[in-house]
Amino acid sequence: MSDPTDAPSGAPEQHEPAPREQSASDLMGAALGAAARRAGLDPSKEAQTHHVVWAAMGGWRGVLESVLPGLVFIVAYTVTLEPATEDGATSQGNLWLSLGLSVGVAAIFAIIRLIQRSPVSAALGGLIAVAAAAALALLTGRAETNFIPGFITNALYGTAFLVSALIGWSLIGLASGFLMGEGTAWRRDKRKRRVFFWLAIAWAALFYARLALQFPLYLAGDVTALGTLKLIMGLPLFAPLVAVTWLAVRAAYAKTPREPEAAAGE
Repeated sequence: MSDPTDAPSGAPEQHEPAPREQSASDLMGAALGAAARRAGLDPSKEAQTHHVVWAAMGGWRGVLESVLPGLVFIVAYTVTLEPATEDGATSQGNLWLSLGLSVGVAAIFAIIRLIQRSPVSAALGGLIAVAAAAALALLTGRAETNFIPGFITNALYGTAFLVSALIGWSLIGLASGFLMGEGTAWRRDKRKRRVFFWLAIAWAALFYARLALQFPLYLAGDVTALGTLKLIMGLPLFAPLVAVTWLAVRAAYAKTPREPEAAAGE
């Protein structure tokens, strides 16, 4: 006797639809979107622009963690510069003291976060970056090599944004599509593609501009000017571009008024 729950012998067998495998673009969009969400850059949520920018910078603590190690290095190095000699040799500051103070400030921020049991990723990442740059400078004995990791980072980020724009897979679009729940559907919308293209170009331009203006100072060995320019081209340029990106993405996803004919036909 057959089980009454069995399907009739002539009925087609039912199968659950196989889950769609995530493509590389889906995975990239999810990773970028998650990073943007952690930074407070989620265009699907209602928020004022200045709050979004402030969250992206990490508030007062994020600003201090980003600025103070570099500022301390430049001030200490400049203050300890030796008087220029008659033979025209390049004046040098106290490299060990300057780097030690810079790494020490970054370490203090990381320790404070550990004590307060707050997320340490930003402070720890900053500490590792500062320590790696300091190690490179001490290894070469040249203070300007402290800025080489920053050059590499700017080159990589600038190239990533530029290439993504040129091949039609803007990193801004991938992150926004994930956060707005449409995946890569934005690529079928010419308006969104255009917005995301120019946003990616703008970010690439920022990173390449840093290289173009700072690298000549590195070649000249002007550590004080290089460090000062790096600070000026850091958060002061990052914050406005975050605001522009946020507003542009929100505008791209703003609901447009319905056509009169469409509304009348409902």
